[in-house]
Amino acid sequence: MRRTLRREAPSTIGLLADAYDFAAMTRYRSFAFDDHTAYLDQVEGLLRARSAQGLHTTVALFDPDEFTEFCALTGLDPDSADSRTRFTAEIATGGARVRYEGQPIARLVPELINKAVRQATWDYATLLLSELGECAQCGQDIGRSAFERASALLTNLLQAAGPGLHHLVCSVQAEQEQLIAVLHAEHRGGGPALLDESDVAEFVTVLAAGIARHSPGGLVLRTTAPEARDRVHGWRLHEGSLLPLTAGEVFSAYCTDADTGDPVSPEPGVDYRPGFSFDQPDTHH
Repeated sequence: MRRTLRREAPSTIGLLADAYDFAAMTRYRSFAFDDHTAYLDQVEGLLRARSAQGLHTTVALFDPDEFTEFCALTGLDPDSADSRTRFTAEIATGGARVRYEGQPIARLVPELINKAVRQATWDYATLLLSELGECAQCGQDIGRSAFERASALLTNLLQAAGPGLHHLVCSVQAEQEQLIAVLHAEHRGGGPALLDESDVAEFVTVLAAGIARHSPGGLVLRTTAPEARDRVHGWRLHEGSLLPLTAGEVFSAYCTDADTGDPVSPEPGVDYRPGFSFDQPDTHH
């Protein structure tokens, strides 16, 4: 019975994903590791052992700075394995985490970091929306109205895009940061596109933040369909609407390194096309 209960008790492991965070924890005497590579090997061994026993395990990103703040707020000694365990339990409820499904640690670490970046983007975009309050003219909540508009834009865009596998990237300039959201969708025709609900929420929130704050931004759609060349379309976000880019603008946006501004060679088998028209609700703000 005890073994059966263990299989039904999920567990979370807090992972120090990069060498910098790992080094920050080595200052504690109770932290038994001194080599990041060896530490990752041990974590992977533990994950495999738990999986072999049929135990469900998730891996959460362990942030040393957040751990220090947590200990200060709760009055815990940071130089304690028990404190690290309590912090891991805390981040398991709301922090970035990835389910272990047998993937090697070399793949799990980037997955976890990517999940943390996406969650931070979502949290920040949500904060931007919540700060806006109500419209002085109509009394509507600006953030909620923008979210509803962004949802309608996404739905109508995917419907107009037609059948295929769609990869969407939305980029919005927000104060000092560039918010980027990614969404994958499968449209088989004859019905709504197949989407991951959490991915949709992140994507729509970022798009809504750009709409509500009248921020510069854009959206790129890449579609893959059987026996056809990939096609890429693009739009510019302007005053709450997505305005089609020309084929040349799409090519320039897709074939330019975002960090350096240097040109990138176009991919073979890809057509760069202008953004197409689709139904967009009237703007109110």
